[in-house]
Amino acid sequence: MRILILSFYYPPDLSAGSFRTGALVEALAARLGPQDSLHIITTMPNRYASYKSDTPAYEEHGNIRIDRIELPTHKSGFRDQALAFVRFAREVLRRTRGLDADIVFATSSRLMTATLGAVVARRLGARLHLDIRDLFTDTLTDILKGPARLLVPVFVILERWTLRQACAISIVSPGFEAHVGEICPNLELSLRTNGIDQEFLGFDYNHAGNEPPVILYAGNIGEGQGLERLVPAAARELVGRYRFRIIGDGGRRQALQTALAAAEAEAGKALDVELLPPLDRKALLEHYARADILLLHLNDYPAFRRVLPSKLFEYGATGKPLLAGVGGVAADFVKAHLPNAAIFAPCDVEDLMRALERFPLEMTESREFIACFSRDGIMERLAEDILALGQLRSCECPDSVGAMASGQKVKKETPWIS
Repeated sequence: MRILILSFYYPPDLSAGSFRTGALVEALAARLGPQDSLHIITTMPNRYASYKSDTPAYEEHGNIRIDRIELPTHKSGFRDQALAFVRFAREVLRRTRGLDADIVFATSSRLMTATLGAVVARRLGARLHLDIRDLFTDTLTDILKGPARLLVPVFVILERWTLRQACAISIVSPGFEAHVGEICPNLELSLRTNGIDQEFLGFDYNHAGNEPPVILYAGNIGEGQGLERLVPAAARELVGRYRFRIIGDGGRRQALQTALAAAEAEAGKALDVELLPPLDRKALLEHYARADILLLHLNDYPAFRRVLPSKLFEYGATGKPLLAGVGGVAADFVKAHLPNAAIFAPCDVEDLMRALERFPLEMTESREFIACFSRDGIMERLAEDILALGQLRSCECPDSVGAMASGQKVKKETPWIS
């Protein structure tokens, strides 16, 4: 069996897509026979301009090959990312010309990687498995303003075409079921959430007790997180009582810095907010251990009520108290699985203050959570989905697979909400 994987991010890059794809490749590698092959086409680390890693452009390990494409430096803006993707797509199309592949697996938070996978699979006559990690058109509808909104109908058409090319689709959140199911009503979907990586296991996180307590956020600083709408105002209200530590980078980091400066000027004094660049996971674990509270926040957009942030699994593995500004699916997940968490309404500083008042500043046992959401177990099931696709007698069009399912279903083998 010849499997081609397309992923815009791959280890050692720092992103949810990178960690997910790396774990999937390990699960597939354990199942490959001597005549099988696995080819990964990805990019050189580029998630954050401030993060550098000495990474080879080409690797070969037995029957596994990794090709990394060099991209122009970008700062996570919409235009920057579009130009970077054009370079990626052009190179993927060039490098896959005449390639032999039975299965194309494309993992996509932004629609275009999925679309690229559909084009490549169609050209190679291969079966397509799409791994949907975000509802791009939903997000665009919320965040695009002015004339840019005219692009949304174009992406909606492209999304429908892309999803309908797939023989199999996996989703990372049950909140995506209705949207994807409406487009592909006869295709069986698999719920394969994100999970907890091995690096977060067996680490002693119980080293806090700061005065004042440290509230830590670690991750992307983008439109989806909306930190500039929360942290400056919260830090102004909590100055002297709590300290914020923000680790990461992204398209809205400058907006966050500008909002913090404005809040300091209005308050007439310095705020207790520390901004650090992205860190590798070893350094990040130390910061988790020294934090008193972990902060998760999604912007106040309807589309984000359907998502399940990958950071939840990382945070949950620590057993640390969690302050979660989320709604919808993410809030349901927190209530079901993380007992020492306080939920507040996104972008609502007053509700955050109320959440802190009822906050249980104590560690909890995380063994059950880890057992439910180990990344290895989830990726083993996803690897089995991909390999099963290669055993089908026919997949000339998505309907041939959909006919095997009695209507649209979702496999919820990944532990979920009881």
